[in-house]
Amino acid sequence: MTKRSKMVGSVVLALAVVLCVTVFMLPTEAKAKSKVVAIEGMSYNVNSSLAKNLKSLVGKKVFVTLDSGKTFTGLVKEVGKHLVHLEKLAGKEYFDALIRIENICAIDTRFRDFKR
Repeated sequence: MTKRSKMVGSVVLALAVVLCVTVFMLPTEAKAKSKVVAIEGMSYNVNSSLAKNLKSLVGKKVFVTLDSGKTFTGLVKEVGKHLVHLEKLAGKEYFDALIRIENICAIDTRFRDFKR
């Protein structure tokens, strides 16, 4: 091999090492600097009804799963005695849903977030 081809090979190898370090090490370092923290005011009360838990989530994004297995994602606008009003449905931002509380089998929402 000539000196020039050895030098080109060395430069390519050095660039590959720098690229690998950049791609694999920096995201890990960024994740290490951020930590998971609880979102203030977010909690479930297992001793309360589903309706009362939904009332505490007014204005928050929730996933509502029905007995049929269908899931709706949206913001809780209002909770009544028998119905919950979800607005800005995911995938249907201009639509709202009115759902019977007795048909809901599960709700889930985000309780934790990253803090940097």
